[in-house]
Amino acid sequence: MKAVNKVEMIVDGSISQARFDVTIAGEINLDLILYGLAKEMPVERELLASDFRLTLGSSSAIVAHNLASLGVKVGFVTRVGPDDLGKLALARLAESGVDLSQVQSGSSGTGVTVLLPHGKERHILTYLGTIAEMTVEDLPMEYLLSSRHFHLSSLYLQRGLQPGLADLLRKLKSAGLTISLDTNDDPEDKWAGVLDEILDLVDIFLPSQDELIRIAGVSTVEEALEIVGRRVRVVVVKCGSKGAFVQDGVIRQHVPGLTVTPVDTIGAGDSFNAGFLSAYLRGASVNEAARMGNVTGALSTLAPGGTEAFRDKNLRERFLSQNSGGNF
Repeated sequence: MKAVNKVEMIVDGSISQARFDVTIAGEINLDLILYGLAKEMPVERELLASDFRLTLGSSSAIVAHNLASLGVKVGFVTRVGPDDLGKLALARLAESGVDLSQVQSGSSGTGVTVLLPHGKERHILTYLGTIAEMTVEDLPMEYLLSSRHFHLSSLYLQRGLQPGLADLLRKLKSAGLTISLDTNDDPEDKWAGVLDEILDLVDIFLPSQDELIRIAGVSTVEEALEIVGRRVRVVVVKCGSKGAFVQDGVIRQHVPGLTVTPVDTIGAGDSFNAGFLSAYLRGASVNEAARMGNVTGALSTLAPGGTEAFRDKNLRERFLSQNSGGNF
């Protein structure tokens, strides 16, 4: 595995090495995945799943876990409840080497998501709990600033973080950090509010195809890229097995995906983000980074949930060696 490039930061007029490659202020929860249930389910009946998995969930935690598994130095600020769900989620995340020195205790229960896959579609049922509690005022600024890059996920679930978020991003940018954003879904399907406040501050936007179209309020990816590209220089659109569209300024390119037989597509988009950022922060072009994102997104689908394929060291290293040309 290639070493992450050293980076120097200017602090109080002197040069110092950044502690992290990426800092993330985000949510953490467990995913409870029940397989084999019908899409239309009657009430007041005992419905039997064919299989069950409990894995580390949440976009922010999956990105952090998988980045660290790829050798990236990650600092993670999050909040958990006083329960076993939070303890287990943190233990899973700690396995990857993510720094958890800034974990906070919340007053609610740790969030949880129940997923019911139905082929290419799935029901997603989430209890927010501590996911919605953390605020900008709770964040340790010195910790976030001791990094080269800041990543934000689950914009619409992290409701407590939304007030003051634009000012936070301005401070990070003024300190020299680059910023990436993956909104994930908006449960209210409005795609406005805080997103409009912060979009111009984002260096790399990482939506799915469906999310980008909904954000732009149009019917095609091409139209959506025209609109959003006026505000964000680099837009990387995740299109599942079809790969990704990359728009860097006025240059737009399709980066084909990999052909695999998926076990589970949960967390594949977050795993794409991890691969993209790991390559980008090592100096790859945005197209090269998108190719790495396609590789790590495909890897994620080879096991249940968004992190299990990355936890399997033999699977992870064999797949990356076979598909990334040694660039990991």
